[in-house]
Amino acid sequence: MKEKVLIANRGEIALRIMEACEELGIDYVAVYTKEDEASLHVKKAKEKYRISDYRDMNDLLAVADESKCSAIHPGYGFLAEDFRFARRVVMRERPLIFIGPSWEAIRDLGNKLFMKRVAKELGIPVIPGTTEPIYNEIEAELKAEELLEELRELGFENPTLLVKAVAGGGGMGIEEVKDMEEFRPVFRRIRAYAKRLFGDEGIIIEGKIPEFQHLEVQLLGSKKGEYVHFGTRNCTIQSPFRQKRVELAPGFHYKKEYQFDPQKVEAQIIKHSLKLARHFGYNSVGTWEWLVTPEGKFYLMEVNTRIQVENEVSAKISFVKGKQVNLIKEQIRIAFGEKLGYKQEDITFKGTSIEFRIIAEDTQRGFKPLSGTIEKFKWKDAPWLTVRTHVPRNEPYTIPTQFDPNLALAIVWGENFEEAKKRGEKFLDNLVIKGKTPQGEPLITNITFLKQSLEKVYQFL
Repeated sequence: MKEKVLIANRGEIALRIMEACEELGIDYVAVYTKEDEASLHVKKAKEKYRISDYRDMNDLLAVADESKCSAIHPGYGFLAEDFRFARRVVMRERPLIFIGPSWEAIRDLGNKLFMKRVAKELGIPVIPGTTEPIYNEIEAELKAEELLEELRELGFENPTLLVKAVAGGGGMGIEEVKDMEEFRPVFRRIRAYAKRLFGDEGIIIEGKIPEFQHLEVQLLGSKKGEYVHFGTRNCTIQSPFRQKRVELAPGFHYKKEYQFDPQKVEAQIIKHSLKLARHFGYNSVGTWEWLVTPEGKFYLMEVNTRIQVENEVSAKISFVKGKQVNLIKEQIRIAFGEKLGYKQEDITFKGTSIEFRIIAEDTQRGFKPLSGTIEKFKWKDAPWLTVRTHVPRNEPYTIPTQFDPNLALAIVWGENFEEAKKRGEKFLDNLVIKGKTPQGEPLITNITFLKQSLEKVYQFL
């Protein structure tokens, strides 16, 4: 029977999954909510179903059954890293293929404390800190003093601690401590916040890495036990809430002067990432996130068990046997049990790519997300430019308030960083987005911030 994929997501990632399915000759079904009726992913899909919520597992599985799908692709966000959903998809009475890693890998790698403990046991460097939740403030204070001493021994001058809610994320439930006299009040405050917001008052303590570049290793594992990597990305340019705004591949600029050998550091973090992937039997596309200091020290931060927003940044510079890779296609092929069909030595890298996340937000007011209606949206097409968007170019589009106001991803490619940077500047200079907020004021986007950020890429921040 021919495979058929339910695309359990929206916007540009839904469009990219559609494109990948079409190139693979696989049928697909789209879903959408009332707020997304004007989205291009809804307009493009021949078979589609309206649902109440992209997070409603019952709705999604009912559509999968009604449309006789054999697999579900969760995209990113929503249910993509919910191991309970992945488990339910594959273990129900009419089992489906989950296009992603095994639910066990999602569960274990998604538990940051468990992942950190396993990584340490394997000799993989992780951010110094506690590996068990702490609930008692006296115990927490002792752990904090031990961690400060450890950080000093590692060469950190005037070390700072981060007190984090175990259940937090996205910058929520985290506070900095520069002096031990502040520790207990901060601990109590974060613990109370965590209990109120997340229902879990567990706390972890980590050392703050004062200056770093944020690098990612893009991996692919198959159900046949094959593993390859597609190099590194740099995503140091972020919002104050650790949301990425500019990404580049490769992760280091090899013509830039560093205090360390960037190629050696890159080789080491790739080696460690592959080691952890093999340990967990990882069998899909995944991203291992690292912090690298100006001295060349590196620490594993977390693992993203999904296709990422920035996957195409890596794809643009990665070639398998001379042909540019499509990571979403690879993810789908692997999910259906195919072998890779190539080895690491078949993968080559060429050029530099940069991705801009174009968002309706006021970067001058804390990156405040904005809504409104886009009346004009245009750019100049070029062979070195790829724009991924669900926003129509030739008609008004109202930004739904129920989701993040992401408007488009723009990926530029160049033979080297300098060429990619110039092309990125050219694209941003020619990009036009005009619209109005519900109050009738001009709609603001982050284009100016993206232009300014180009001068900071590949810097330690």
